[in-house]
Order: sequence, then C-alpha cells, then structure tokens
Amino acid sequence: MRVEKLFSMQKELDSFIEEKHQLQQENLFDRKILALLVEIGELANETRCFKFWSVKPSSEKKIILEEFVDGIHFILSLGIECSFDKEVLEINPSSSSLSITEQFIHIYQMVGAFQKSKNINDFIQIIESYLQLASLLGISDLEIEQAYIQKNEVNYKRQHNNY
Repeated sequence: MRVEKLFSMQKELDSFIEEKHQLQQENLFDRKILALLVEIGELANETRCFKFWSVKPSSEKKIILEEFVDGIHFILSLGIECSFDKEVLEINPSSSSLSITEQFIHIYQMVGAFQKSKNINDFIQIIESYLQLASLLGISDLEIEQAYIQKNEVNYKRQHNNY
C-alpha cells in the first residue's frame, strides 16, 4: 500500500474540510480519535464477529471494505495531525494470531495508547494492527487503496453537497 499517496490525498481532503467549516484553528485530535473508534465499531458491526447470539452472516465484502477504508481515512488524518505524514514510516504488518474479535479489541487498545502518547511508534502500531485486521478479513492492500480512492471522491462530493 502506497501510504505516502494516501497521506497526500487525505491531507488535501482534511484541508478542504477544515477550510470549508472554518476549523483551521481547532484542535481536532480527540474528535478524530473518537471518529476512528466509531468507524472501527461500525466495521466490527458489519463483520458481526462478536454477535455470538446471531446466525446472520457478515455483510458482503464490498460493505466491509467501505467501512474499513473509513477507518483508514481517520488513521491517516490522525497521522497528519501529528505531522507523521512528513516521516518515512516503516510499516511491516506481520500476520496476526488473534481472532477477528481479538484483533478489534487490540486495535481499540492501540488507539487508546496513541491518544495518550501521540507517539510515532504507537501510530505505526495502529496502522500495522489495522492492516493485520484487513488480512484477517480477506482484504488486500490493492483493494484498500482502490476503495480509499473511491471513498475519498465520495467524501469530496459530500462536502460539496453540504453533508
């Protein structure tokens, strides 16, 4: 996954949104943390991995992928908030030995740690953990990148339509 390209696209979108809503002087870090946590929850809801009481299957892959890239948007945006987009990030996700449910919980924990530290190593751990989740969900780097680009366009359209 070409994270530099996605960082660039996200930075443009963030700037557009911040200018449109006059948020240039606002500290949006905690709001973006909460937005990321909500998006992770929405993704978990679509996978239904924790719904032991239900026999209904997970949503189709297209919907799961759309929810997944919503999280990518906020992860990148948080990296931009901390100026990590200017760094060369060594991202090497290994395969996860966790279940999908455990991986979601691990990601929540990583986001909590990063919220407190704002440390680049904790940020990289979020990315790697999130990409491990993608692998567990059967989502490739190419699918992530393509879906991100499509959702980025949707997000611009929403802003133009006063979403």
